[in-house]
Parts: sequence; structure tokens; C-alpha cells
Amino acid sequence: MPQLLRSFLHDSILHLLIVIGVVLAFLADFRWPDLPGAVDWHTIITLTGLLILTKGLETSGYFDVLGGRLIARFRHERALALFMVLAAALLSTFLTNDVALFILVPLTLTLRKFSRLPISRLIIFEALAVNAGSLLTPVGNPQNILLWSHGKLSVVAFIVQMLPLAAWLLLSLMLLTWFSFSKRSIDKHDNPEQPKWQKPLFIVSVVLYLLFIAGLELEITGWILLLILATFLVMARPVLLRIDWSLLTVFIAMFIDVFLLTRLPVMQAHFEAVAHFGQGQLYLLAIGLSQVISNVPATILLLQKVPPTDVLAWAVNIGGFGLLPGSLANLIALRMAKDKAVWWQFHLFSLPLLAWSMASGWLLLQLLH
Repeated sequence: MPQLLRSFLHDSILHLLIVIGVVLAFLADFRWPDLPGAVDWHTIITLTGLLILTKGLETSGYFDVLGGRLIARFRHERALALFMVLAAALLSTFLTNDVALFILVPLTLTLRKFSRLPISRLIIFEALAVNAGSLLTPVGNPQNILLWSHGKLSVVAFIVQMLPLAAWLLLSLMLLTWFSFSKRSIDKHDNPEQPKWQKPLFIVSVVLYLLFIAGLELEITGWILLLILATFLVMARPVLLRIDWSLLTVFIAMFIDVFLLTRLPVMQAHFEAVAHFGQGQLYLLAIGLSQVISNVPATILLLQKVPPTDVLAWAVNIGGFGLLPGSLANLIALRMAKDKAVWWQFHLFSLPLLAWSMASGWLLLQLLH
């Protein structure tokens, strides 16, 4: 329990969001009963399930086994980085960006037990990769689910719409990965002992993981989460105490802060003009808004005034790059890295990638139109 409380007491991001929320509460035009509805509880439930299941897999020790096999398979840092980045992008196209991160980031963290690798940089590139890969399909990320559900495109038509941007950004990211990781041989530790792992906990975690993914598709996530909680309470209670529960509070605070921000009188006064924006104005607004309030809330906000065109779809997905709030996946990945320096190092790569994506994405749109 002291460890649980410590995560809340030392969470500077949570403290900042609470302060911002208090200030906005004095300025915004809202009713207090509206605040619970401002939170996307489906996202919170999904994150809760993923946090528990990933921690279960991590505690089972199987990531150590898999990490050892990866290190044995690859000889050079660049080859391993290219593999992990491509895996993150591909997994995110059908498992969604956050699920891909919850699988790959813990695995990446175990690699430091076997070798000397730039782990934080690798996690940064995995975060960028899931933003690039997930934009391809309607189920890759939350903003695409919203855009697809509000539009009239089939799954195939949506993929065709997003394919040029996804292919171009993935190619750009792979080239950036090539130049950002050394070709030198991986400096491996001497590990004569085989990693020990708990097979029952691993099997239960995998089975529950599959059930949870199925629950997401069948929209019964809440019931599956109750099953997960009950199982871990009986089988592996310490797992529940090791979870980053304050991360969930951070997301709840973000949803409330965004809600309060949209209720500011100055925001409401200018929001009506959005319906009359040209393509260029909408493109810049969607990307800029994503940088401030994240691309999912930006999508929700803009869909109230504009149709789900390819311009909007490309812009909010490009908005996932750049500043940390651009995508919730950024926050998830960097929190899991548990490295203070990773927060500013992330922007050394994400900001140039945002500028490149904005310019090249707009040029692609003009060529396709």
C-alpha cells in the first residue's frame, strides 16, 4: 500500500493536471454533474484491463525468456531497432496502438537485462511507430474509430484513404530509425542462468488477454474486467499492487481538463467559425488542437462541426506526433519507460517528425485531390 500511495504523491503530471483543472473550473461555463460524463470510461476500463494483464505477463517472467531469445537472434542494434519499430507499427494496425505498446514496451524493458541497449530511445521509436501504423485501419486507434463511425466508408475504403499517409510515414520512420541506431554489435551481458518464469500465471494472463481483446470487439469489456480482477485477487494479488494506478488518474484528469477547456466562453465564441474553414485551415487547426488536448478529444470536438473527410482524418493522426499530449499512446509509452530523461528526449525525435509529416502530408493530399 505505501508503494501505491507513493505513485500518486510523486506523479508530477497528475499534480499539474489537477492544478490546471482547478483553474479552468473557475473560468469555464459548466455544471458539476456534467463532469463524470466528460470522462471516456470505456478508455479507462480498457487501460485498466491492459495494465493488469501486462503486469501479469511481466510478473510471470516470460518477457525475460522472450527478451533472451530476441537478443540471441539479433547481432546489431540497428537490426533489432528496425524489427521492434516495424513490429510496433504492424501490431497497432489491428490490435490498436495502446495494446501494441502494452505488449512491446515491457518486452523492450527486459532487453536491458541481457544487453547494453539505448532502451529509452527504442521505446520512443515504438511510440512513434504505433502512431504511424495505427492510422491505417478503422480500428487502429480511437480517433479512427470515431471518424469511421461518423462516415460512410467501408473498412476497405477507409484503408485505401489512409494508405498513402501510412506508407509514407512508416517509410520515413524506418529511415529515421536506420540513422538513429548504430550498426555496432549488441553488447550482451553474460547470463549463464536461464530465466525462471511462472507458467501458470503466464497461461492465465494470455487467456485473459485474448478474452479481453474479444470483449473489446463484443463491447462487454466491463464484464471481462471484473473477471480479470477476480482472477488476480485469488491467484496473484501482488500483481494488482504493482500497477501504475496513478496513470489511470492522469487520464481521468486529462478528460476533465479537456472538457473544461472546451467550455471556456472564449472557446465557444470562436468555435462556430470552424464549420466554414477551408481545407488548409482545418488541417492546421486539427494538428494544432491535437498538440494541446490530444488527437482523440480534438477529433470529438471537430466532428461536431465538420464531416469526417480525409483532410480531418490525416490531420488528427499526424497530430499524434509532436508534443507529448498529441497522442495518449505517447504518454502510455513514456510512463512505462520509467526514465525521467525520456520525457525531453522524446521531443528531439517527435517534433521534427511532426514538421515533416505536416509538410509531406499536405503535399500528398494536394496530389491526391
